[in-house]
Order: sequence, then C-alpha cells, then structure tokens
Amino acid sequence: MTDPHPSAAPAVGTQPEEADRLRLLLRDPAYQKALVFSAVIGVPVSLVAFWFLAGLHQLEHLLWAALPHTLGWDTPPWWWPLPLLTVSGLAVGLIVTHLPGAGGHIPAAGLHSAGMAPAALPGVVLAAAASLPLGATLGPEAPLLALGGGLALLFRDLARAPASERSTALLGAAGAAAALSTIFGNPLVGAVILIEVAGVGGPQLFAVMLPALLSSGVGSLIFTGFRRWTGLPTGSLSLKPGVPFPRLDLGDVLWSLPMAVVIAAGVHLALATGRLAALFVSRRTVVHTAVCALAAGACAAVYALAVGRSPADVASSGQAVLAQLAKDPHAWSVGALVAVLLCKGTAYALCLGSLRGGPTFPALFLGAAVGVLLAPLPGLGVIPGMAGGMAAASVAALRLPVSSVVLVALLLGSVAMTPVVILAAVVGFVTVELLPPGRSVPPVGKPAVQPAGRTATTP
Repeated sequence: MTDPHPSAAPAVGTQPEEADRLRLLLRDPAYQKALVFSAVIGVPVSLVAFWFLAGLHQLEHLLWAALPHTLGWDTPPWWWPLPLLTVSGLAVGLIVTHLPGAGGHIPAAGLHSAGMAPAALPGVVLAAAASLPLGATLGPEAPLLALGGGLALLFRDLARAPASERSTALLGAAGAAAALSTIFGNPLVGAVILIEVAGVGGPQLFAVMLPALLSSGVGSLIFTGFRRWTGLPTGSLSLKPGVPFPRLDLGDVLWSLPMAVVIAAGVHLALATGRLAALFVSRRTVVHTAVCALAAGACAAVYALAVGRSPADVASSGQAVLAQLAKDPHAWSVGALVAVLLCKGTAYALCLGSLRGGPTFPALFLGAAVGVLLAPLPGLGVIPGMAGGMAAASVAALRLPVSSVVLVALLLGSVAMTPVVILAAVVGFVTVELLPPGRSVPPVGKPAVQPAGRTATTP
C-alpha cells in the first residue's frame, strides 16, 4: 500500500529539516522542564554571583584603599604589591595542588564554557579570592563562568533532577550566563559570549542558548534589584568618556586597521607568554606560582617608582583604572601610558599562567591605553582610538569576534563607534588566527571528580 500523503513525514533514513528538529525539540517535555529550571536557577546563581563580586570588591577596597589610608598613605606605596602578590601566589599554589578542580581554568587558555563539577567550587572561589583582591592582573569573568555553571549543576543535584549529558550542557550554560550578566551589566553580553564559547550551531545552538538567555535575563533582573537594595557596589564594565563622541572620519577608520594588528599581536604575545608561565608553574606549583606572582608585583612596584602613580594601576584587573582613563584620558602623560603598557602587559602575562581570573578586563584596559597613546596621530581621535583598541585587544584575548563587538559597543554606551569597533575586531581576529598558536596549557592540580553518570562539560 502506498502512502497517500508522502510529504507528511520525512523518508526513512533521512534527517528532518533544521526547523522541524527545532520544533520537535521545543515540544519535548524534558526540554520545557529545562527551560523552567533555567529561569529558576537564575535567581540563586545571580544572588551568589552578586555576593561573590561584592566580597571581592570590598576586600580589594580594604587592601588597596582603606588599609593604606589607615596607615597614613593617600595611595599604596610602591612596595605594596610585593607582599600581597607573594601571599597570593603561595595561596593559589596550595589551592591548585590540594583542592579538586585546580582552582578553575588557567587564564592563559582563554574562556571556557565547561561547567565545573560542584566539588571544584570551593577551589574556584578560594583561588579567585586569593588572586583578584590581592593584585592579580586578571578579571573576574572566568571564575564567574565556572561558579555559575557549577552552581547550576549543584542545584540540579540537590533537587534530585534527572541528569543527562544534554541537561548538564543546558544547565551549565544557563548558570554561566546568569553569573556573567552580573559583571557585564547586561544579559545580552553573557548570552552572546556563551554562543561563541560553546561553538555550536543549528538547532543545538538555540537549544543551549534559550535556557542561557532566559536565566541570564532573570539573573540580571535579580542582580539589578539586589544591588539597589543592599547598596553594595560590585563594579561593572561601564564607561563614561570625558570627551564627546566625534563623527568618524577616514583617518579614524584607516588608523584602526594597523592599530588593531599591533594590539592583537601584543595581546597574543602576552597569552603565549602566559602559557609559558603555566608550563613553568606546572613543574613546582607552589613555589613557582609564588615566584610568578612576586614578579607581577615587582612590575607594579617598578611602575609606581617610575611614574609616581599608584601601583594599583598595574596590580588590578584594570576595571576601575579603565573608567578613569576614559573619563580623563589627558591626565595620563605619554611616559605614564608607555610605562603602564609595559608593566601591566608583563604582569598580565605572568598572572595569566599562574593565578586565577579572567583575561578580559586587563586586555580591554591595555587596548584602550594604546588607543589613547596613539590618539595624537593625524586624523585619529581619542574615542575612536580607545574603541578600536578595546575591540582588537578583546578579540585577541577571547577569540570571540561577535562577543567583542557587542561588549565594546555596550561598554561605550553608543553605536557611534561601531564601524571602527567592527573593523578592529575583524582585523584583530584575523591577525591572531594567522599567528602561531604557541604551546598549549599543561594540566595542573587535582581533577574534580563528577558523580557517576554525570558530566560537567557544556558544549
């Protein structure tokens, strides 16, 4: 008997169309439950992420502002980073050696979408707390990714929800996106970053990103309200340039191309050096981590002695200093800009391979500083220089071109610089892809053991 409606279903042995596959997936009760659970976990993940960031911010303020002021200094003295980063290196080395999960991903390897097993969360939190407030030239986004994904899996296990490879991927991405929305100040950035970090396409892309976008949006709402209720600052990527946005001209566009090549190559060199530092650390973890951290502190001390500014310009993520640079770029002399680029770039490379944190914030600052330094070139303005510099540096550090464009555009709060941002991101991305990749990051520390039948890896 022949089928009177041969087009009603795909032929045996053929794959359904992409749209049909997505429609079937959205009708799947298990996937619908995952969406609901993603919205629910956005609340506790964002609350934990808020307190995590607020705690880091308060501890950093205590060590770099309140304590020096109490001891009679308006700014930390030049030697201040040396003991703090030595302690940081020793603490991180011990955490990496003795706790599951090695304190999180090595920053020199870039951002990862892999959710940490719940057993690794204490090490991730402690390593970040021992790195970032004590002066590591890194940002908090990588620990937030690991924390958010790990918490989502932990809540899944506490709720005794069924575990599968797909649900682990969905919930890990959702938790990571909810956590990222707290630091980037916008749920869209977290979702876009997860799109590119996951590296998937077709229906699987939507399958992973719908829970991530939903959880990120809920998390952003909770985070915004909770920050207002407590009055505690956590820091965010938000710039208020002290000079007006100009109209782009041909000089801005043309200068952004070679500038993007130079900046991307410089950040690529820092990452390659960070991977060499990671290899050095893997041989004698505790001692060599302390040596790298002390060397990063020495970079901050040399900078403070050379230009008479605070060593916190170098021994920090660059988040607060970036806002100061954008607000008053003319307050930085040429010598100060050159010194901060050399010293912070070296400290960044050392911390990438030894301490724990993320690569985004320092890269953004370095790119912006190059843009300000080159702004006197004929036809190049300060704001276009900063915009192109941040885009090139961000894409070189993250290897995520779309995320870098969205991040810099939202960071500037204006679409006026979008053409320069896109051109610089594309040129920077092509540059780093054509350069030799260098060594891979060696495994260190104790692995986090996931319960049988469960996996902590998101696509």
